[in-house]
Amino acid sequence: MTAFVLALLAGALVGLALGSLGAGGSIITVPALIYLLGFTPADATTAGLIIVVVTSATALLAHARAGAVRWRAGLLFAAAGLPPAAAAGVLSAHLPATGLTLAFAVLAALAGLRMLRRRTPPEHTTVSAPRAAAAGAGLGAVTGLLGVGGGFLAVPALVAVLAVPMSAAVGTSLLVIIANALVALIARAATATTVDMTLLLPFIATAVLGAWDGKRMSAKIQPATLQRLFGGLLLAVAAAMAIGALL
Repeated sequence: MTAFVLALLAGALVGLALGSLGAGGSIITVPALIYLLGFTPADATTAGLIIVVVTSATALLAHARAGAVRWRAGLLFAAAGLPPAAAAGVLSAHLPATGLTLAFAVLAALAGLRMLRRRTPPEHTTVSAPRAAAAGAGLGAVTGLLGVGGGFLAVPALVAVLAVPMSAAVGTSLLVIIANALVALIARAATATTVDMTLLLPFIATAVLGAWDGKRMSAKIQPATLQRLFGGLLLAVAAAMAIGALL
């Protein structure tokens, strides 16, 4: 029963993060599955992809209805990341769990620092296809390797590299997350073990509900505040992951 309640609470937090920040799903999901619900790192990253795909689709629908998705930027970004995501997804099965966890923590910390240091850029009406493709390819590789949807890197990349405003980067990142996570999940299908659906289903249920609440919350918060909140969340999770891997 305790694990069931923890799954419900963790799912709600993941949904709120994805709905309000357009990211943070996997970076909260993976540690929760490992440290709260007892999943192995390999199973947690696979289960995390399932959770993130379903929850991100819900959050994307809410943002699309509000007109807060840059479809061209998102599709360019996502398409470039699909081949690297598939290749890295296969490679991840052969890497040590501690190394993957530390790599996860380092990337989260770097992304968090970038978000905290950067001012919200002005809105641009055009998207550079080469820059979108390059950033998307790098993100796809990280997604496949670490079993994350990539929102914690997609949001900073959309803001910093493509000058997408934070208000639109939140919704657009969800499109990127879904594409990359689906490809990485398919690549892992041949090597992944069976995931315990007993805890996964309640996790997903509250995550979906939280995503709708997160979207409504994001409409009431200034983009610069969202950016700072997101940066702080990344640094906190990075520290917890690094400590857990080293102890």
